[in-house]
Amino acid sequence: MNLAFLGCGFITGVHSRNLRGLRDEIVYSYASRDRAKAEAFRRRYSGVRSYGDYTEAIDDPAVDAVVIAVPPRFHLDLTLKALAAEKHVLVEKPAYLRLEDYERVRDERDRVQRIVMVGENDHYKPLAVCLRRLLQDGVIGELVFAHLTTLVKKLKAAGDWRNDETMAGGDAFFEEGIHWLHLANSLGPLMTSAQGYRPAMSLAGGDRRAKSMMVAFRYDNGAVGALFYSREVPSLLRGFRVSKLFGRQGIITFESNGVFVLVRGSGLPKLLFPGFRDIRGYKAMYQDFICAVRDGRPPEMGIEQAIADQRLMEQIHAGAVPVKPMVDGH
Repeated sequence: MNLAFLGCGFITGVHSRNLRGLRDEIVYSYASRDRAKAEAFRRRYSGVRSYGDYTEAIDDPAVDAVVIAVPPRFHLDLTLKALAAEKHVLVEKPAYLRLEDYERVRDERDRVQRIVMVGENDHYKPLAVCLRRLLQDGVIGELVFAHLTTLVKKLKAAGDWRNDETMAGGDAFFEEGIHWLHLANSLGPLMTSAQGYRPAMSLAGGDRRAKSMMVAFRYDNGAVGALFYSREVPSLLRGFRVSKLFGRQGIITFESNGVFVLVRGSGLPKLLFPGFRDIRGYKAMYQDFICAVRDGRPPEMGIEQAIADQRLMEQIHAGAVPVKPMVDGH
């Protein structure tokens, strides 16, 4: 597969480093509005071509697929251009700003018969695969409570595009918390409703986004849960936090980023290590994309799955009552 990255920022570097083990199956090129930057990425990651314009890459007949890795504001337009050029698409998450955008892409995908995959790498990471297997095997019986926690103090600089909601599409939970919402919604039971609770915002410092959200949700099997998300609360080792799944026959405790899983059910407790080699799931995600294109089958993380997450995201933000911002803690 000949793949062109549209955008040469931080996340493209992350993708490129994780693709090094797939060089027998994929080659890649880089497009940027700054040709020198695209060429620098091509040299750094042993790419085959560089482009000084996104349209130039999309129109290149040698390109089979594109990875859209620019701010969310531009995702829809580039996706539609790529599909019009009959390219397959992998689009970074959050993919689009509104539910109707997802539906428009779904319809265009069906018309041109190409693969559109949402780059939700957390769907593929070893932790997510392990948790889904454990719940499917019934190791803790019927799920009753889910408690997910992801806290880290990771502030953005004042000039970062994520500080501009017209570029990012929304607050920190919309732009990055969507990964954790998907994890909670992909364990087996499906969320039927979600309510957001946003604490008072702090306007101190350069990062002026809303950076914290608590979500209460209900699953279709009757279980309920809560997700605590923040990018302004300090945590051990810059993100080490523990989450739990409570069942009627046991409890699963896991480090939120995937370091370990502790199962306490019938018999002795079991300590599991889901895997470190592809801990973020990028390699498995690209393997699914390659197979979907080659075999003409839907990817695991297609538009339909992302639509389910977007519906919940819109519920969460519609119900999140704004609280008066605090300046210097007051």
